[in-house]
Amino acid sequence: MARTILVVDDEKTLRETLAESLEQEGFAVVQATDGRQAVDAFRRHHPDLILLDLMLPEISGTEVCRIIRAESGVPILMLTAKSAEVDKVVGLELGADDYVTKPFSFRELLARIRALLRRSETQAAATEPETVDLGEVRVDLAGRRLLRGAESLPVKPKAFELLLFLLRNAGHVFTRDQLLEHVWGYDYAGETRTVDVHVHWLRAQIEADPANPVYLETVRGVGYVLRRPELD
Repeated sequence: MARTILVVDDEKTLRETLAESLEQEGFAVVQATDGRQAVDAFRRHHPDLILLDLMLPEISGTEVCRIIRAESGVPILMLTAKSAEVDKVVGLELGADDYVTKPFSFRELLARIRALLRRSETQAAATEPETVDLGEVRVDLAGRRLLRGAESLPVKPKAFELLLFLLRNAGHVFTRDQLLEHVWGYDYAGETRTVDVHVHWLRAQIEADPANPVYLETVRGVGYVLRRPELD
């Protein structure tokens, strides 16, 4: 699955250059030009990492960092033209994971991004349960299997990736385009109906009554959400 990076910077040339370079490295990229857009994009796209400029219009980068950190542990790498130690310290105290000072080389930035993503994945793996129960069906995360009792249920690889993504973001509503981006990758050229087909396959396995789902629900006019009753 292509990892999504939210690039927040009001400097158009830098922002678009970063976006293009990151896409060439295989990342999906979402862009925001000010603090308000950044918070909205974070809540809508659930990125895997955020590149956040310190100096932003509307809402400052430090305030954006504070807002996001109160809602999520997503890695935040701050970009700043300021070299004063106090600015770096403030950003880190508000929850940023790392920072680079402008100007910087893309090679260095890419290395820091990959290091933060590796750390985040390691932490997630350490806290993620081995299995998740959805009614009578057990999702074996490590073995990438669906089990009903001792019976292993057939599941297509992409359908399991979709289920895994929705489980890790239980309670969040995603549009079909967002699911295509997160699960199939930003360069996927297929149609959004692909998502509907995979949801149909999943419901046939995890729902007692696929026509009246209680876990993988349709949000009319928006997309899909996976609900786990114990989390509601």
